[in-house]
Parts: sequence; C-alpha cells; structure tokens
Amino acid sequence: MATKRSATSKLFWIIGILLLLTIVAATIASRSGVFGNRQSGLEVEVTEAGIRSITQIVTASGRVQPEVEVKISPDVSGEIVDLRVREGDVVERGELLVRIKQDDYLAQVEQSKAGVLQAKAAEAQRLADFLSAQLEHQRQQGLFDAGAISEADVQLAKTKYDVAVAAQNAAKYSVQSAEARLRETQDQLNKTTIYAPMTGTVSMLAVEAGERVVGTSQMQGTEMMRIALLDQMELEVDVNENDVINVAVGDSASIQIDAYPERVFLGEVTEIANSARVTGQGTQQQITNFPVKVRVVDTRKAESQRGVSTAEVAAPPTETPQLRPGMSGTVDVFTRTVEDVVAVPIQAVTVRDVARLERDSKDGAEEDGAVADSTNVSTGMGMPEEDLRKVVFIVEDDKAKLVEVETGIADDSHIQIVSGLSGGEQVVVGPYRVVSRTLQPDAAVRTKPMGAAIASSETPN
Repeated sequence: MATKRSATSKLFWIIGILLLLTIVAATIASRSGVFGNRQSGLEVEVTEAGIRSITQIVTASGRVQPEVEVKISPDVSGEIVDLRVREGDVVERGELLVRIKQDDYLAQVEQSKAGVLQAKAAEAQRLADFLSAQLEHQRQQGLFDAGAISEADVQLAKTKYDVAVAAQNAAKYSVQSAEARLRETQDQLNKTTIYAPMTGTVSMLAVEAGERVVGTSQMQGTEMMRIALLDQMELEVDVNENDVINVAVGDSASIQIDAYPERVFLGEVTEIANSARVTGQGTQQQITNFPVKVRVVDTRKAESQRGVSTAEVAAPPTETPQLRPGMSGTVDVFTRTVEDVVAVPIQAVTVRDVARLERDSKDGAEEDGAVADSTNVSTGMGMPEEDLRKVVFIVEDDKAKLVEVETGIADDSHIQIVSGLSGGEQVVVGPYRVVSRTLQPDAAVRTKPMGAAIASSETPN
C-alpha cells in the first residue's frame, strides 16, 4: 500500500515538472519570436514625408450662364402682332424682333399733330392781338405827347399791350408743349417696333404672337426674350466666406459640368462679388457665400493664366461641347501653388493638448520615482489651460514620437509642412482613430505601409 502511494506521488511530481518546463519553454519561444508576433504595440500605417508641389484648391458649385445676356422688355403695352424670331435663332444687331399693335399709338400721334396745329393757330391769333395792341399803344403815346389825351388813356393802352405780349408768349409755349407731346407719342409709336440690341442667340423666348405685354418707361415690363452670346459662357458659383479670401481675379480653375461628366473644362476667375449672399439669416442655418464668376476658356487662354498650368487639368477633346444656360457644374479654383515643399497626407496632421501631455508625463514620472508626497498631490488647482497644437507622429525605433508642426496650404490629399519636418521621416497616417485619439508619445507601434492595413481589413460584401 505504501509502495502504491509512493509511485502515485512520484508520477504527480513528474507531471508537474514537465508542465513547468513547457510553460518556461513557451515563454522563451514567444519572447524570442519562435511563434506569435515579433513586435508588440499598436498597428499603424506609415508613409514617408516627401517633397512635392502643392496647389491649394477652393471648390464651389453653381450654374452656367452667358457672360453677356440682354433681357428684352417692351417700353409700351399692347398686343404682339408680329413675332419674327424663335428660341435658338441667331440674330444680328438691328434686326426686327417684335411688332406691337400700333392702332392706339397712331391715334395718339394724330391727336398730338392736331394739338400742334391748334396751338400754332392760337399763337397766330395772339400775334395779331399783339400787333394791334402795339399799334394802339404807339398811337395813344403820340396823342399824349401832343397833349390831346390824358395820361390815363396812355396807361390803358400800355396795359393792353402788356397783356398781348404775355398772351403771345403763352401761345408760343403752348406750341412747344404740343410739339413735345407729339414727339412723345411718336416715340411711343416707334417703340412698338423692337429691334435686336446686339448680335447673339435668342436664349429664351417667353411670349407668343397674340399675347399682350405690359411696358412702362419707368420700370421693367414683361420680359419677352433674352439675347445672349452663347460662345462666351461662365459659371456663377457661391464661395464660402472662409474660402473667398483665398480667391483672386485671374486664378485658373478646373470646371466639371454635370451634363458632360467625363470632360474637364478650363476656367478663369473674372469677378468676385463685394457683397455677400446670405441665406437663413438670423438662424442656426445661416450661410454666408460670395458669388464668384468663372469664365470657361480654351486651352490656349488657360496657359497664360497664373496659379497653375494646363498640365494640372486634363486637356479637353477637340470637339467643342454646347453649354446651355442653367446647366449645373462644379469649379475647382487653383488659388496658390508652392513648389518642392515638405508634405504629408492630410490625415497625418492631428491636434493634441500639449499642456495635458506635459501634465500626464509629469504625473507618470512622479509615480515611477515614488517621490510623490501627500502634500504635493495634484488637486486640480492652478492647472494650465488647454493648449491645442498641430502635431504629427513619426516612428523611430518602433516607437511613436510626437512632433509639433506648422502647416501651410493643402490640396485634396496632402498638406504643406512649413516647420517641424525636413522630409524622409516615417509619418503615421492611420488608422484615423489611432492618429486622432489613441496614439500617445513613446507608445510602441508596429508599422505597415500606407494602405496595407485598409486593404487587409476589407471584407467582400
């Protein structure tokens, strides 16, 4: 019985020793990299801070419109009796467009002519009265000088003469007034015939023959049509108030029209509004934009513009597309270009509270050194304010190192580093959550090239 217990105890000892040896061997193998990952820490994507050229872009949307477009409205009211054009017709300057019914205006002209004749007849009568009063005054003055009549008779003749002079002047002014009225009615009659003010295309026709239109000389009447230069098109886009300060007249641009999704047009900024266009004023949805006009130009013109060359925008096909007013489009304005600067992907630049990092570092040093005294325990009093700064993380010796940077302009993918990096550093660019929140200075990291982590984590739908 004793021998049996001794054998069982010996077996347990052997199993325990073997288990202990297995654990020790596994630990040594794991640390030496025989199995498992050779590195520890956060897995991050890295890329090299390179030297490149960056063009700052301001993007905005708007609609196509002609650079020159004239609205045609009548100055007189009436029925359209003759409409000579259709929408899309090309017209020459001075070409007849519309005739408005003239009957009423012809009658007014005849009345005005009769009024002129009547005024002239009245003027002739007043002239005869004037001559008669003048002769009577002269005769009475002669008799008075000879002592044949009294002074009262002379004064009466003088008064009649003065009345005749005034009546003659009034008749003269009446003639001028009647003639002015005639010119006015004649002008209204002439305005019943409307001619093209410029050479162009009828881009919009809003009336038909037989319709009645309203026109006044003091304000705009019924809009009948528009004539535009359709070979000179532009886009009016709304640029946010934060971006408009970067846009200047003469900046080149890339234009994409929704109707031509596979084509890129070249553009040039020609006008920037001084006054903002505000929507939702006084609400939380208030938006302040500035209208900016961008001319659509051809490749030869675009090469002479400053900011970027045509190499930055794909050359358009030789066939000229037909842009129509009202088409939607998006404009990328190239506001500024810098050559051969240090640049990193935009997602590599993040923000950290430097004051908090310094506090955390100090607290960690005190805990590690076990020197914290009960009287020196932080109570939160006198803590420095938040100090947010732009930083990037670079990898050195498998550890993340925080580097404060100053940034410049940016394009769609990269941002200029003005100071902090010299180029060639391995910069952490992802994952986004790690860069923006998780990653801390001196943290152990495992690296892989930019895009590799994204590619390996994709799963088919």
